[in-house]
Amino acid sequence: MDTRDMQKEVDDYINQFKTGYFSPLGQLARLTEEVGELAREISHNYGEKQKKPEETEKKLEEELGDVLFVIITLANSLEIDLSKAFELTMNKFNTRDRDRFERIDDESI
Repeated sequence: MDTRDMQKEVDDYINQFKTGYFSPLGQLARLTEEVGELAREISHNYGEKQKKPEETEKKLEEELGDVLFVIITLANSLEIDLSKAFELTMNKFNTRDRDRFERIDDESI
């Protein structure tokens, strides 16, 4: 599924409810919450802080999916095409940041 398909599927889902899209600020708060949940899971799985015995196990895949869903809702509500946004970002990395990090193929020089 490409980003346009994902954006359409989320739009179809949201538009079945009277509430519709939350405000951009409300969505940003929700995104912050979801990123926090992702951070907590990564901390538990790869960091020093172990889960409490009563805490349920969550999959990183689900937490990333939640973050992606909220990013898509935010983009949709602001009428931003994520494919175009991604192209702009990759162009930035491939031009401005082109020589920022040492490349694997530079080791042979």
